Amino acid sequence: MEIELFKKWQSDRLLLLGMLLFLIGLVFALFIPMMANPRMGLSAHLEGVLNGLFLLMLGLIWHKIALSQKVLTWAFWLTVYGSFANFLAVSLAAITGAGKMMPLAGGKEGSGPVESLISFLLVSLALVMIAVCILVLTGLYRGLRQTSPTEV
Repeated sequence: MEIELFKKWQSDRLLLLGMLLFLIGLVFALFIPMMANPRMGLSAHLEGVLNGLFLLMLGLIWHKIALSQKVLTWAFWLTVYGSFANFLAVSLAAITGAGKMMPLAGGKEGSGPVESLISFLLVSLALVMIAVCILVLTGLYRGLRQTSPTEV
């Protein structure tokens, strides 16, 4: 029973953080015209909204994930980091005009520290979100296997 309370706690936090990130993404859109790279600003707005929706969706299905408490903790914090790092990286690129790793949105090379931070966030969040997807898929699959046909 303890694991179910733990999942509920995490689920509630994912829903709260998802709604918060969704709101931040919406508000960010109001400032797009003032950014050094408005095209990247639009990307940041979309990242905030979509990552917020991702967190909301995970919060709704979190109870179906069958993983140990330790692995759930890792999955939870990696999900939160990846979602917010995604928004932060693109927002920094929009505000500063940097972001050479994102040439399709018009990213130009910025100062060394800013570029390093954006690059670190982009690489780390990509790896983290792949890990999150693998963990969630594994947990959902295990959850499906634990459900007997008589319970369906």
